[in-house]
Amino acid sequence: MKLKLILLVLFSANQLYAQETVIIRKIYDESLVNSKCYENLRYLCKNIGPRLSGSENAQKAVIWSKKLMENYGFDKVYLQEVMVPHWVRGARETAYIIDGKNRIPVPIAALGMSVATPENGLTANIIEVQSIKEVEELGESRIKGKIVFFNRPFDPKFISTGEAYGKTGDQRFMGPSTAAKYGAVGVIVRSLTESLDDYPHTGATLFDKDGKNIPAAAISTKAANKLSAMLKMRKLPVVKFYFKQDCQLLADVLSYNVIGELTGTEHPNKFITVGGHLDSWDLAEGAHDDGTGVLQSAEVLRIFKSLNYKPKNSVRAVFFMNEENGHNGGTKYAELAALNKEEHIAAIETDEGGFTPRGFSFEGVSDDFIRKINKQWKPIFEPYEADRLTIGQSGTDIGPLKEKVPGVVLIGFRPDSQRYFDIHHSSNDVFENVNKRELELGAASMASLIYLIDQHGL
Repeated sequence: MKLKLILLVLFSANQLYAQETVIIRKIYDESLVNSKCYENLRYLCKNIGPRLSGSENAQKAVIWSKKLMENYGFDKVYLQEVMVPHWVRGARETAYIIDGKNRIPVPIAALGMSVATPENGLTANIIEVQSIKEVEELGESRIKGKIVFFNRPFDPKFISTGEAYGKTGDQRFMGPSTAAKYGAVGVIVRSLTESLDDYPHTGATLFDKDGKNIPAAAISTKAANKLSAMLKMRKLPVVKFYFKQDCQLLADVLSYNVIGELTGTEHPNKFITVGGHLDSWDLAEGAHDDGTGVLQSAEVLRIFKSLNYKPKNSVRAVFFMNEENGHNGGTKYAELAALNKEEHIAAIETDEGGFTPRGFSFEGVSDDFIRKINKQWKPIFEPYEADRLTIGQSGTDIGPLKEKVPGVVLIGFRPDSQRYFDIHHSSNDVFENVNKRELELGAASMASLIYLIDQHGL
C-alpha cells in the first residue's frame, strides 16, 4: 500500500511537471514570435527619448505608457500620483586639465542632484584619492580649497559586474558630500564602468538641502587615467583642473507611476508585481536603463492575455517613476499597498538591462527556500538557460515593500551583466544597443516565473 502511494505521488509530480513545461514553452513561443516589446522600446527611445523625473519627456512617457497598456486591454490601467524632484542639467559641461599654459579638454558630465559651479567655472588644485576613507584620513589640512578626484576603478575580478559597481559606487554617491565636509571646492569622480572610453557616466549623488554642497561631475575613464598619470608625473600645483556646469535643482513636481493589471480570478486582492522604472538619465534614450525593464513588464501581461491565461492572483506591471534620483515612485507604491491592505505574494524588478536572461535572485530568503525552489523549478528553466535561482538582491523600486507589506518575496531579474556598465548612465544607452531576441527572452523568463508563482505560490 505504501509503495502504491509513493508511485501515485511520483506519477502526479511527473504529470504536473510535463504540464508546466508545455505552458512555459507556449510562453516563450508567444514572446519570441509575437512580441511587441522591441517596437514599443523603439518608440519610447526615439519618439520620447530621455525621461528624467520632472521633465516634459517624463510626462510624455507617462501618457504614452498608460495608453499602451489601455490598448492591450488589461483589466485595470491607472496612474498613481507621486511628487518627484526636478533637477536640470543646463548647458553642456566643459572641463580641462591645466598643465602650465596648456589646456587639455576632457569629457565630464554633472552628477545628478549636483549644484552648479560659479558662473565662470571653477579652477583649483586637484588631489587624487581612492576612497572616502582616504579623504577622511587626509582631513581639512590637505583637502580644503581643492578639487577632490575620486579615481577608484572597477575591480575586474568580480564575475558579476554589479558587484564591482556596488563596491565602487560609494565614491559617486557619498564622495562629494564627504569632500565638502573637509573644505573641498569641487569633486570629479571616475565614471563607474570598466570600459575605457571617453563617455562620462552620470548618476545621482547625495544632495543635502540643509548642508554645504559643492559641484560634482563624472569624468570619462580615459580622461581619468590621463589626469592620474599627469598628477603622478608632475609636482603640484603645476597641474590644476577647471570645470563649468550649470545644473540646478528646482521645486518638486507632480508625476506618476503607471500601472496595468490583470485581476485575479480567485484572489483579486493578492498581488504579484513585475516592474521597472520609466524615468531615465538625460544623456541618452534610457534604453537598457530602464526602457527594457518597463516594456518587458508590460509584455508579461500581454503574453498572459494573448494565451488567454487568467491568473488566480492579480498580476501588475508597474512603471515606477523616479528611481534614478529619489526613489519616490517605489516608496509611494509601497505606502499605498499598505494603506489599501493589499497582500503581495511576490514582486519582481527588472533593472539590469535587457540582456540574455540568466535567472533570478531572491532577497532575504533561507538556504532551505532556495534549495526547494531549485529542486522544483530549475529543471523547468534549464532549457532556456535562465535557471540560476539564488539568494541575492532584488531592486530599488520594490525594496520599500519589504517594510510596508509583510510576507512579500522580493525578486531581482538577473540578465547577463558583462556589457551593462559599458553603457549604464552614459550617452551610449540607446535603442541600437538592445538586442531584440535577448529582450524577448527576458520577458518570457519573467512571465514563466510569475506563472509558476501564481500556480504554486512560494
